Amino acid sequence: MNILETDRLLLRHPIPDDLDALYALYRDPEMRQYFPPEGVSPDRTLTYEETKEELEWFLQGHPRRPELGLWATILKENGAFIGRCGLLPWTIDGQDEVEVAYMIDKAYWRQGLGTEAAAGIRDYAFETLGLTRLICMIDSENQASIRVAEGIGMTFEKESVDETGPFWVYSMTAGGKSPGHERGT
Repeated sequence: MNILETDRLLLRHPIPDDLDALYALYRDPEMRQYFPPEGVSPDRTLTYEETKEELEWFLQGHPRRPELGLWATILKENGAFIGRCGLLPWTIDGQDEVEVAYMIDKAYWRQGLGTEAAAGIRDYAFETLGLTRLICMIDSENQASIRVAEGIGMTFEKESVDETGPFWVYSMTAGGKSPGHERGT
């Protein structure tokens, strides 16, 4: 089932047939370099079995928030699976948050597709789901993800840390108001 469309992308619920394409993303150390460590791989990649488990979780939707999740990201011009993007619920510093998450295959980097997907997700979250605040959790060295977050109107809010390590929080509220501060303050 389709969730949203942008000019070049279609975001839809994942299907079991997405497994091999998702695994191709998850087994690539460059694609996973800024992700928190998962599983046992020191390079943050996932095994086929770990990818299958994650896809099965995506297929079910989030248990508490079924309207959220990670969705197959399809390039409309050729129907190629080029990533997984969506909305994820988190609790950060005791506050419930919803993250705009995006991962686009490196073969499609530097074409504005990450920003296009994130902007479509932002609009869907605010206009369709009625959310009032969104965040991105970003490794401080991930300049590409910082550019995407800023490109959809988010600003740096704070540094945070959880059981997987430190990260930066970028945020915005509905209407484009961003409660963040300038980076470094």
